Amino acid sequence: MKRFRDEWIDEWCQENGWTDLFVERCCNYWAFPPSSVMPLPIPNDTLRKIKNAKGMSDDERTWTFAAIAISCLASIFSFILKNPLPITCAFGCVAFIVGQLEIEEF
Repeated sequence: MKRFRDEWIDEWCQENGWTDLFVERCCNYWAFPPSSVMPLPIPNDTLRKIKNAKGMSDDERTWTFAAIAISCLASIFSFILKNPLPITCAFGCVAFIVGQLEIEEF
């Protein structure tokens, strides 16, 4: 799951003079600092500041709305069927989604 939009990181790089941004893995951003010949990872504190300023990425929003929809549908089906199985299955799905949304060290 992408935690950042590439535009957010690119915007920060342009403002701070970093060049040639590239993504090594999903959330591992590298660029050339000003007057440097070797790329460095974008600092974690900078990524945290960008995340706090910009909020949730598109992927995070999509998964959050999916978790809400799954919960609502499971509640309705549990009520209609008078059976706890749909809500139990939804709990497992939503627990997985929440685990993926948990912010780790970038």
